[in-house]
Amino acid sequence: MAAEGPAILAGGTDFYPALRDRPPPDKVLDLGRVAELSGITRAGGEIRIGAGVTWSALIAHDLPPAFDALKAAGRTVGSVQIQNAATVAGNLCNASPAADGVPPLLVLEAEVEIAGPSGNRRLALSDFITGVRRTALAPGEIVTAIRVPEPAAAARSRFSKLGARSHLVISIAMTAVLLQIEGDRIARARIAVGACSPVARRLPALEAALEGRTAAEAACVPIVDSHLAPLAPISDIRGSAEYRRTAVREMLARDIAALCGERADA
Repeated sequence: MAAEGPAILAGGTDFYPALRDRPPPDKVLDLGRVAELSGITRAGGEIRIGAGVTWSALIAHDLPPAFDALKAAGRTVGSVQIQNAATVAGNLCNASPAADGVPPLLVLEAEVEIAGPSGNRRLALSDFITGVRRTALAPGEIVTAIRVPEPAAAARSRFSKLGARSHLVISIAMTAVLLQIEGDRIARARIAVGACSPVARRLPALEAALEGRTAAEAACVPIVDSHLAPLAPISDIRGSAEYRRTAVREMLARDIAALCGERADA
């Protein structure tokens, strides 16, 4: 791979549309039948999602409630036919700002497992995607798995997606919220937003504002500009920057309220 520089193919659901009217590259390496890249396993305090795992396989797998946001995101990835072919890891490698899988994996604090000529390494997902359609993969490297720390039993998550219609649509904005409520207090909060910056971003200030509060208090925390500081929404054909920012406030408020057991529209 390092010498030949082939294009890497998994599900192909991003690869072929991206060609548009151009011919495919001379050299394409299809990893679809590499058995070692498939499967979801739990060991050593981690959940390992092989790079060849499709969205349909992930949605069907028995995973903790903290993965509910990731499964919900998977159900928005194109049609069921696309979900049957598209891989979770491919969604990361494509590195679109609107990649549905990135915000839920950010709140799960996922790491990307990489193999190449120099050996194996792991990167936090936040360090793996470096920009629009750019990743930290070096020549000759491939993603072999996504690794997620085993979440607490009390952790719950929620994913919301705003588009021009309900299905088969590119995101205008996405939110993923994970709350770990111990007793009546927020012990852990992880929040991420996609399609509102070149790379999906966590919102640490909002996370800090929620942690330690009771669920009832957290459901009413106002989302202010400083909470959204990591975002840099643009205006395009799908929506203006201000529309995206306003939508994210409402989506996050609903997600947090729902996870705290309050009415989402209260």
